[in-house]
Amino acid sequence: MFNVVDPKKLDFNPFSEIGERWMLITAGDADKANTMTASWGGAGVLWNKNVVTCYVRPQRYTRGFMDAKEYFSVSFFPEEFRKQLVYCGRVSGKDEDKISGSGLTVLNDRPAPYFEEAGTVLICKKIYVGEIKPEGIVYPEYDSSNYPEKDYHIVYIGEIVEALTK
Repeated sequence: MFNVVDPKKLDFNPFSEIGERWMLITAGDADKANTMTASWGGAGVLWNKNVVTCYVRPQRYTRGFMDAKEYFSVSFFPEEFRKQLVYCGRVSGKDEDKISGSGLTVLNDRPAPYFEEAGTVLICKKIYVGEIKPEGIVYPEYDSSNYPEKDYHIVYIGEIVEALTK
């Protein structure tokens, strides 16, 4: 059972939660949704709003869901769910029902789908969409090492409208 909490009261280190433990970015609805594992992102404040920043490569199947929907979720899991996060990062929802295949339980009682097994969930309302542009990358080696295919990330910033914890 989740509890609604003030995002400012979360016991949450974005550097370890996102960068080391990873998150699932999920968008869609009860009829059709997709999720993807991400280890790049951030949490902070923009326009006086508590926000999450997500980066999605343009070819990812999740991008269509992120573009089509007003809300998305980011879910953070206890370490025992690492295998499911690896699976969700390796398999494309375009090729199979990744959510069912993960063994995770999707919940649809909020504006965006999320997962029962998560320890922390942030329900986000999309407030900005943009693209990383090569001319904005200050150090050329960051471009060459992160974008050899020139598939620059789409940036999604979502206002945290609800934070859920167990």
